[in-house]
Amino acid sequence: MAGAIIENMSTRKLCIVGGILLVFQVIAFLVGGLIAPSPTTAVPYMSVKCIDVRKNHHKTKWLMPWGSNPCEKLKDFDEAVSRQIEANDIVFAVHIPLPNKEMSPWFQFMLFIMQLDIAFKMDNDLKENAEITLDVSLAYRDDMFNDWEEIAHAIEIRKLKCTFGSPKTLESEGRHYDCDFLPFMEIGSVAHKYYLINIRLPVNERKGINVGIGEIKDIRLVGIHQNGGFTKVWFAMKTFLTPSILIIMVWYWRRITLMTRAPVLLEKVIFALGISMTFINIPVEWFSIGFDWTWMLLFGDIRQGIFYAMLLSFWIIFCGEHMMDQNERNRLSGYWKQVGPIAVGSFCLFIFDMCERGVQLKNPFYSIWTTEVGTELAMAFIIVAGICLCLYFLFLCFMVFQVFRNISGKQSSLPAMSKARRLHYEGLIFRFKFLMLITLACAAMTVIFFIVSQVTEGHWKWGDITIQVNSAFFTGIYGMWNLYVFALMFLYAPSHKNYGEDQSNGDLGVSSGEELQLTTTITHVDGPTEVYKLARKEAQE
Repeated sequence: MAGAIIENMSTRKLCIVGGILLVFQVIAFLVGGLIAPSPTTAVPYMSVKCIDVRKNHHKTKWLMPWGSNPCEKLKDFDEAVSRQIEANDIVFAVHIPLPNKEMSPWFQFMLFIMQLDIAFKMDNDLKENAEITLDVSLAYRDDMFNDWEEIAHAIEIRKLKCTFGSPKTLESEGRHYDCDFLPFMEIGSVAHKYYLINIRLPVNERKGINVGIGEIKDIRLVGIHQNGGFTKVWFAMKTFLTPSILIIMVWYWRRITLMTRAPVLLEKVIFALGISMTFINIPVEWFSIGFDWTWMLLFGDIRQGIFYAMLLSFWIIFCGEHMMDQNERNRLSGYWKQVGPIAVGSFCLFIFDMCERGVQLKNPFYSIWTTEVGTELAMAFIIVAGICLCLYFLFLCFMVFQVFRNISGKQSSLPAMSKARRLHYEGLIFRFKFLMLITLACAAMTVIFFIVSQVTEGHWKWGDITIQVNSAFFTGIYGMWNLYVFALMFLYAPSHKNYGEDQSNGDLGVSSGEELQLTTTITHVDGPTEVYKLARKEAQE
């Protein structure tokens, strides 16, 4: 008889393979924890209030907060009132990065959030559900003496969510509101050295634009970008893992094609899982160092979505193909109820991502959460995806329960077998349960490390050694799922070792009648796995 490698591998060899994979898993965590810096860096920026009394200034001139040609600055708005400077003639300018620094393509992306310093004033109070209108422009240049080139210009509206902790009396004038951060901008590449942001707050009392938003004192931005050192470590991991998965995938499919039968559904799904893992691994990010590919964030989301959809589908099919009393096996159509929620949920998340990051390819200041319609649409997609995920989880738990129950039930027939035969099949069942537990352990580790990375300060310090927890989470979990796919393709590849080659029936202590009873439904030596063989006879009875 022949089956998967895991069914013909001794416990000692299985432990050796598991130990090697565990060593690589520890290395993956240590690479992020000890070598890579923190994944991202947050840099605070304080805008500079510039004066520009010319009309349509944003089309003809960019205002620099500092440098060789700085703008004329205002200390505060009291000075603007004393000099009779209107609000429409004030521009908040932010230069990225800070003085004497440069941006780098290794930073990969830039994400900005905005914080408004709004003071309470009796005659200019912040009304409820206030909205602020921003006239924003973004430009770049690669030399301190070149002209600025525009990247994007937009007029955006943001809702203000602020609270005031004191009574609104004359004594409280000048105190600041506590306002939530506002989404401001996201760019999927950092292809230039210098960036400039000009922000206007246009006032039109007749149209109610920027009326009732309180007295804005300052605009602060927080810029978040990926660390260059982490990017290099991440690219190195992708470059190393890509050929590893490719080689095992080619080896796996070659062993399948050498069989005299057609590939079964489980083998096809494992191969598809390997393809989706390779799709994530291929380090196309290297090209982002030399090209201004702003769509890389969206492309990365699509790649991850394909992999996770394939992984969830594999778990369902893996359980279903080991359902001992299920007659309809080896057909994808038999899993439409379980795979359907995965497809619907993935489609909803894809549409949501296209509505957010897809639009940001043209307008980096856009956010789907800034309007009522956008918020409701986004929440609808997320809720539908969440419902599909819950349905999938219920299906999966039910199928896992059925598999373990059926296996336990079939173990009652094992005492009637000879000792050697009984030990053989007990080993097969043990290995199946072991793989199921490893799957649950991988999923649990992903959740646990994600929670730890969110609640810790980002690093642990043990004496002179600093461990970057967030970096270890990214590299460790990424390496873990690669090792998981690698192990699946290796252990579930067809074994070319026939059971009778090394041990005869007499060696096993198995009578010819027992051998016939266990293999009567097998039509070819290269047929289904031995767990199938044991189960199929029981199902037919």
